[in-house]
Amino acid sequence: MDERSGVGEAELIGIGASLAAVLAAGDIIALRGGLGAGKTTLTRGLLSALGLEEEAPSPTFAIVQPYAPPEVRLSLTHVDLYRLDGPDQAEELGLDDYLSDGALVIEWPDRLGERLWPDALLIDIAVDEDGSRRLTAHVPPAWKGRWSLT
Repeated sequence: MDERSGVGEAELIGIGASLAAVLAAGDIIALRGGLGAGKTTLTRGLLSALGLEEEAPSPTFAIVQPYAPPEVRLSLTHVDLYRLDGPDQAEELGLDDYLSDGALVIEWPDRLGERLWPDALLIDIAVDEDGSRRLTAHVPPAWKGRWSLT
């Protein structure tokens, strides 16, 4: 488990960019944290580093927001499960289908219940009293040696 404290908005964007540098088809990044913690900011950094020129919208209302070449260099689907009531609704989204030629970033992965993929990189984002973020990464074997939060 990696941990990093005192993270500001610019660093969240940088962490997203560092993930983009190693991201491959089939990868899953799960982001946990309260409202306003910075999950979408981190994802915007990732998408920008993948080549997205405009600012990515939050997928809170769309739930699933896909990006594909030539807009980005690797297909990436940004998913926000906040509005779902449970794992059954998440199952209906067919998220596995996006992994054959791209990667997933999932906000609010707890809405999947026990269904989170075992090789998913899980990043917890907590907001400290001073407004900075504390990130904790649970790095599965598939990500070890490829990416580190520290």
